[in-house]
This record gives sequence, structure tokens and C-alpha cells, in this order.
Amino acid sequence: MTVAGARRLRTLAVVAALGVVTAFATRGPSRRLQGGTAAEAAARTGERATPVSGAEEGAAPDSSAGTDQAAAAHRAGSHRRAPATAATATDSEDAVTTDAAAGAGDAGAVQPAPRARLWDWAELLRVSALFTVPGDALAGAAATGQAPRRGTFLAIGTSLCLYHAGMALNDWADRDEDAVDRPHRPLPSGRISPAAALTAATALTAAGLALAARAGRIPLTLATTLAATVWAYDLRLKHTAAGPAAMAAARALDLVLGAAATRPRALPAALPHAALLGAHTYAVTTVSRNETQGGSSAAPFAALVTTTAIAAVTVDAARTVRHLRASASPAQGTARHGAGGTLRGRPAPPTRQAPALPRLVTELASAAYAGTALTPFLHAALNPSPPLTQRAVGGGIRAMIPLQAALAARSGAGVPAMAVLALGPVARRVARKVSPT
Repeated sequence: MTVAGARRLRTLAVVAALGVVTAFATRGPSRRLQGGTAAEAAARTGERATPVSGAEEGAAPDSSAGTDQAAAAHRAGSHRRAPATAATATDSEDAVTTDAAAGAGDAGAVQPAPRARLWDWAELLRVSALFTVPGDALAGAAATGQAPRRGTFLAIGTSLCLYHAGMALNDWADRDEDAVDRPHRPLPSGRISPAAALTAATALTAAGLALAARAGRIPLTLATTLAATVWAYDLRLKHTAAGPAAMAAARALDLVLGAAATRPRALPAALPHAALLGAHTYAVTTVSRNETQGGSSAAPFAALVTTTAIAAVTVDAARTVRHLRASASPAQGTARHGAGGTLRGRPAPPTRQAPALPRLVTELASAAYAGTALTPFLHAALNPSPPLTQRAVGGGIRAMIPLQAALAARSGAGVPAMAVLALGPVARRVARKVSPT
């Protein structure tokens, strides 16, 4: 097997491993535990459930913070004993003893606590957005004209660590705001403590920088700048006018990191791709600022225009590159003087046509990018309600995958682009269980 073939096989293996690990991590609690009533949970654990009125049982998840916390605990598979009143404590003492004995015999039906904890962390870190990360480094590597190598995979690992560090830090910084707007999140619901989230963000940042250090001095410098941008955004810039620009800069730096880790001297070649990815990120971040309140059509409409322009630029630029490559070789032989002073003609090299696979993947990925982002943005522009705005943000996040594939394919990296494009359906499926926003 050639070196290029081995590198392509390694790329596909890493992508497959990411899919397997994430699929296991995002397996939710069993239906029996997740869908059981309070009485069934109490019977399994040896506890008596308190009666629930019809109004409380049919309340919407957003009706109150207490209801949201109870619903979140119910989904996580953890049911706590309700405090018994003085009037019922004496009368039900024998019944509780009987229930405890019955519950001990059925203790094996309860899912173990680590499974619920794993689900909580998957929700905190938003693992459904994990699939939007590897394409940054692969697109950056493709811009340098090199196949993915060891430094590329170190850059992918750095990006994954810093991305999830930003997710944990984001929820830690917004825990008071989420307690009002999204009390079902892991921190306001009490499923994960703020200290644990902050510790995870710090540890993931350190791990990302350690991986970048192994890739070289320039990747470490870029990764440090990226980490500083992520922390500055979550702690200070998110709710300011500089928030979308900071997030766009983080995505652009992530793509440049992949280029620097692959071929540092060819780093400037990745700057146009980084600009396109940063423009898309800026548009999505602007829309996300109103995802909990809605009410603004300007941001979704601007994102709609930006997405259309990026899709058109991606396809047109790829066609321009193919045209320049096709016309680079002269049509006639070059006249040169021989040893005796006479002219001798040498046939010109044959015209090199652009490979069919990158051309096909570029057009396919550009179409997928436009289809994934345009429709949700259009719906949010016409009706900027919170549900449609959140759906537009989710669509914009998933649209990064085909955009990364298009950027890699336009550089001639057909196989890595296909690997990135294959992550799209997986990300969509995982997003049904864990929201990317």
C-alpha cells in the first residue's frame, strides 16, 4: 500500500472511530427507566411516590423552574424520595417497609448511575456538534496541498479538546441565565455541578494545548491563541458586539491550525478558506444571540444572504481553479535552440484536467451546504420565534460539515472531503438525541 493510501485509510479510520465513540456516548437511558412513572420508580427503589395532581402532570416543561428540574431528573433516570408529611408518616410505615422489600428484589432492573452521568456530560459538552470539528483541520490540510499526516490528527485532537472546553465553560458562565431561560440544562437542573463543569473546561484546555505542543511550535502558538479566544468569548465577549467576531475568529484559527500542523510553510494558502468559514460562523453566531427570545428577522435574513454568497463563491472559485489549471500548459511546443544553433521543437506536456472526484464532491458538498442552512434561515426570517430560531442555529452548525467538505474538495482533496461529508448524516442523527445548541 502506498503512503498516500495509508494516510487516506487512517483518515477514514479516525472518522469511523469518532462515530462509534459518540454513538455509544449518546445512548440515552433505557425506555423503561426514562418513560416510567414516579410510582414505578418508587416501587423499583423501595420508595413511596407522592401523588401528582392533574395540573402538575400535564404542565409544560417551561411552566416553572421546579417542573423543569423534575422533568430533567426524570429524563436522567434519577428519582428522589419526596418528603413525607407528619400525617402520612405513621400510617404508611408498614407499607414503606413492604415496598422496600419488594424493591430489593427488583433492584437489577434499575440502570446504573454511570450511564445517566455519561448522558448528562454528553448533553453538557453537546457531542452532536463534535462532528463539525474534524473538518476544520482537514480543510486546512487540504489547502496546503498535502494529505493528512500525523500533525493533522494532532490538530484534530487539539480542536476537539478546545471545542468541548468551550462548551463546558459556556454553560458555566451562563448558569444563572440558563436557570431562567433553559432550566433543563445539566447545570441549572443540578445534574452536574458548576465546579465540575469548570474543572472539565480547564482540563480539556490543558489537554488540547499538550496535543498542539507535540505538533510543533507554530501549532502551539495558534492553539494558545485559539484557547484564549474561546475563554475570552465565554467569559467576557459573548454578550457584547464583539461576540460574533470572536467566535468567527475561533473557527478561522481552527482551520489555520490544521494547515500549520500539516505544512507550516504553506499556512497562507489556508487563509481564504478560513475567511469563508469565519464568515459562516459569524452569521450563525449572530442568529444564536436571539435563540431563546426570538423576535428578530434581521439576523436570520443576513445569515440567509451570507450563506447564499458563500455557496456561490465556493462553486465559482472551484471552477476558476480548474480553468486555470487546464490553461496552464501551452497548446504548442516550445522552440529552443539546439547545439548547432538550429531550432528544435519539444512537444508540450499534455493538458492536465482536474480530477473528477474533487470536482464532483465540491459541487455535491456546496449543494448540501446550501440545502442544510438556507431553509432554516428562511423560516426564521419569516417567523423569528424561539423554536424556529433555535432550529436555524442548529442547521447553521450542521451546515459547517458540508462547507468544510467543499473547501477541502476545491483544493483537490477528494477522499478527505468525502470523509468529512459522511459525518453530516451522523451529526443529524445524534442531534435528535442531544441538541447542538
